[in-house]
Amino acid sequence: MTEPQPPAAASEEPTAEDGPTEPPAGLWDRMKSDPQYAPEHLALEAVRRLGPEAKRWAEQSRARQPDVPPDELARRATRRFVNLARLSGAVSGAAGLPGAVVDVGVLAWTQARMVLHVAAAYGIDPTHSDRATDLLVLQKVHKVAETARTALGVAAGRERAGALFGQPSAAGRTFLRLSVKLAQMAGVGAAKRMVAKVVPGAGVVFGTWANSAATKDLAQRTVALYRQAPRVPRQRSGEGM
Repeated sequence: MTEPQPPAAASEEPTAEDGPTEPPAGLWDRMKSDPQYAPEHLALEAVRRLGPEAKRWAEQSRARQPDVPPDELARRATRRFVNLARLSGAVSGAAGLPGAVVDVGVLAWTQARMVLHVAAAYGIDPTHSDRATDLLVLQKVHKVAETARTALGVAAGRERAGALFGQPSAAGRTFLRLSVKLAQMAGVGAAKRMVAKVVPGAGVVFGTWANSAATKDLAQRTVALYRQAPRVPRQRSGEGM
């Protein structure tokens, strides 16, 4: 008889079908109405929506391959989401500013998925509220965790207020401000470069290289953070019974 083979590495990679591949409509509304805190709104929503997905992926991967090292799981997640980031700019651009905003929003969302999956790979709870803080520091929105937590608190308060009183519409200069904020979060260049991308004739997409390079840089910082973080030991089968 032929002995069963372990599942291939590719089957352990998170896929595009695992969770929402772009920011949900409600998040876009909040970010457009409150562009100053767009990265904070995105980080909070990512942990809520994508954290459980990342946790489930890591648990299923370890169930299939109990001895898989955390570095290998992190490598699989990084590879998958760098590839998604490379593709995220392919459909935007021709629509001008709205297309550019969608591009960087999807890119920032993809990067958040990657960070949460890498955290899960190293046994760090991707659903914990601290992951939103990690996201903002890793993506260089804030330099230290303390200011990131303060900004997240402000954004959460504005989110609750928006749910009660409704979101004002955003257009013109406010929309441009959102694009700059998301571009900075995604690490694809300074505000000046972002503005150049939406000026007619200056280019229609960020390019696959810029998206993937920014995501690879973020992956390196993420691995460095979570590789050395203390982890809760995993229970072995039969323990605690």
